[in-house]
Amino acid sequence: MDHEQRIRTVCAKHFDVDPERVSIVKRLMGGMSNYTYAIDVNGVPFTFRIPGKNAHHFVDRKVEAFHLPIVESWGISNETVHLDVETGEKIGVYVHGKPMSEDEPFNHVKDVAELLKGVHESGFVTPFDYSPLARLYAYESLIYAYGYSHNDQYANLKRNWRDLISKYGTHPTVFTHGDPQPSNFVITKNGLRLVDWEFTANNDPFYDIAQFGNMNFDHALELLEAYLDEAPTTEDYNRLYFWRMFQCLQWHNVAWYKHIIGLSEELGIDFKKVAAMYLDKATAMRNSLK
Repeated sequence: MDHEQRIRTVCAKHFDVDPERVSIVKRLMGGMSNYTYAIDVNGVPFTFRIPGKNAHHFVDRKVEAFHLPIVESWGISNETVHLDVETGEKIGVYVHGKPMSEDEPFNHVKDVAELLKGVHESGFVTPFDYSPLARLYAYESLIYAYGYSHNDQYANLKRNWRDLISKYGTHPTVFTHGDPQPSNFVITKNGLRLVDWEFTANNDPFYDIAQFGNMNFDHALELLEAYLDEAPTTEDYNRLYFWRMFQCLQWHNVAWYKHIIGLSEELGIDFKKVAAMYLDKATAMRNSLK
């Protein structure tokens, strides 16, 4: 079943409408794991998410379902009207606005800092921890299950990162979004909205700041100063580099896995090249440590 047919089928059942009353407006870009569409149901706009192939290896939908009502009650995200924890398919109320990835993120760092601080300082503590090292092992196991191994560059970078855990990986954790890159922020007339809370968990708040620099790390550096509201220290920068280095190792595994299972050919995206790019980025972060 193709995506359009699947969307029509699910929406027809959920909204109790004729499938012909469901139309696909466009695909929304951003992220490596999902297909998200702007759709129209009886003249009302929604979004529909279809997880990519084997995305369940990276996201626990029951954990996502636990967090969504909480963050939506804060008024900083869109409303979820349907989430199937088995398939990961999700229907949400469409947020009218412009993805920050289509704007200039540098113009919004103060608002991003304020929003993320609100999340981090909410006082809410989830039962779920991000557990970075355990997660990295889990992602690696997906590679090994296909008989592949990592190259020396990855092995050395991982060893370098693990050596730094005792210094930069022991800060108190807070409730975090987990993937607040610019494509997950929507600029609206009523302020910013932050969507796609798939990787939400207790984590170091600097993790969120680092992920804001996923496409351009200068965005993270600018956000760090806005978040701290003062000039960052060398240790602040090192903590940021530490977490960005981890993220690059993490996303390297995701990209490499996608290449192994054939998504490079299926989607026309060279995930092997993407995986190599993340290793180069991880190297740059290691070399930035003072």
